[in-house]
Amino acid sequence: MLAAGSDMAAPSAALRRRWPGGAAEAPERAEGAVARPAGSEARLPPGTFWLTRIVLLRSIALLYFVAFLVAYHQNKQLIGEKGLLPCKLYLQNVKKYFKGKINLDALSYAPTIIWFLDWSDMDSTLDYLSLLGLATSAFVLITGCANMVLMAALWILYLSLVNVGQIWYSFGWESQLLETGFLGIFLCPLWTLSRLPQHTPPSSIVIWGFRWLIFRIMLGAGLIKIRGDRCWRELTCMDYHYETQPVPNPIAYFMHRSPWWFHQFETLVNHFIELVVPFFVFLGRRMCIIHGLLQILFQVLLIISGNLSFLNWLTIVPSIACFDDVSLGFLFSSRRGGVKERVARMQLQEQQLPLGCYVRKVVNISFSLLIAYLSIPVVLNLLNSRQVMNTSFNPLRIVNTYGAFGSITKERTEVILQGTSSLDPNDPAAVWEEYDFKCKPGDLKRRPCFISPYHYRLDWLMWFAAFQTYEQNEWIIHLAGKLLAQEEETLSLMATNPFAGRAPPRWIRGEHFKYKFSQPGGKHASEGKWWIRKRIGPYFPPVNLQGLKKFYEDRNWPYPVQG
Repeated sequence: MLAAGSDMAAPSAALRRRWPGGAAEAPERAEGAVARPAGSEARLPPGTFWLTRIVLLRSIALLYFVAFLVAYHQNKQLIGEKGLLPCKLYLQNVKKYFKGKINLDALSYAPTIIWFLDWSDMDSTLDYLSLLGLATSAFVLITGCANMVLMAALWILYLSLVNVGQIWYSFGWESQLLETGFLGIFLCPLWTLSRLPQHTPPSSIVIWGFRWLIFRIMLGAGLIKIRGDRCWRELTCMDYHYETQPVPNPIAYFMHRSPWWFHQFETLVNHFIELVVPFFVFLGRRMCIIHGLLQILFQVLLIISGNLSFLNWLTIVPSIACFDDVSLGFLFSSRRGGVKERVARMQLQEQQLPLGCYVRKVVNISFSLLIAYLSIPVVLNLLNSRQVMNTSFNPLRIVNTYGAFGSITKERTEVILQGTSSLDPNDPAAVWEEYDFKCKPGDLKRRPCFISPYHYRLDWLMWFAAFQTYEQNEWIIHLAGKLLAQEEETLSLMATNPFAGRAPPRWIRGEHFKYKFSQPGGKHASEGKWWIRKRIGPYFPPVNLQGLKKFYEDRNWPYPVQG
């Protein structure tokens, strides 16, 4: 790959050696450097990862930025003072369980810096953590500069939110972001803020840490499918996936109607990418690059066909470690004095390594031993016929198990929340009006949304609640109470409020429906309907605010005040 600086001068006098005959000879070049005549462009040598580090750090920062943005917009409503599952109450219960002390056991159970912060205004505390994460990740994303301190701060901030987020932060990509972010800490120098810290070359140990991560993610996802739902073995899972995935998008609407043979082909490709391709990472540079290309292409296809939060974007990140500077050089400008030219120039220089570089090598070796040790239960889980997915074996979530869609739901069910102003909820004449969520299916005529990499946490949990019961998801009754009170914070999680500008509803109920995509070009589609539905029955009975008072008291939830 050609680098910038076609008019670069020959090496400076400081880099030349005077021989006895008086001639000036160019010094012996560093291993991997490519000789070049004056006036030609410098070449990036294979097997170096200076540019790879920049791309990795910016990619991690982008995902952190999205995660903290979601947290800033939704944490108050979900885990704040008046949230659906207040984190202050959660921490109080953890503290009570450990005999009222914030000791090592409590910290190990829920590692979060919120233990040491002010709880009197939890909403502000949550906002400050999110805003600090947003500012720090934005700096790394824009500048491409990071050090261990900044990356560790991002990791601690997000770990602190995940460990008080309860069910709202129970998704596999939360642990995956933390593991990816932890690896990112060791990509950087301790203090120096530079895209090319001269005395801290990217460690091959850390690069292999990223490769080990993508290997486990993909192989874990493939094995959980083969061992799980029989439709993966029968090649029929894709007949259902597009329609029944948590939050479909418009592309999924059309992909669902693909012919059966195409769905079978998709399933075979999925198995190849997840069960065979991961081993390419160990087969040399060229096969590793092919691995990276295939994995990124696969994740892009998943992004196009579904709203899986930032999961697929995040899975692209460790795949970037499969590419060296030569492979990624096209992403950088070839202008004179640019990053690419500076990298090529650095490879031609003989450097005297300071003491700190040897200390760093010890740190990197220690890091590799930690990853190896924490990987033992993860590898045993991969080899186990009773494999579990999206599980952490350590409280800091440094090395985790992964997997997705081990089972596929064959029918889509939805919980639809409805309110009425009628005095009697059992009156056949009562008019029930529906609440729409930001993205999950509801209104039959509303086009499925595109939101990835953004994530509506409530919409996702409503998908899980639909094939469980409301007794297993008490937060949904809490949500009903807040809608009865028309709490402004909670209503911000909804797309519509049918009672806006008038008196709050007297009753809220949950109705259970079966949803199916309409047939493109068919009768329902011609009426503007993306979905058709059939009522299954009640999900939870009509409730009013007064009737929920004891329910709130028993759980120490703040009682909603009607606006």
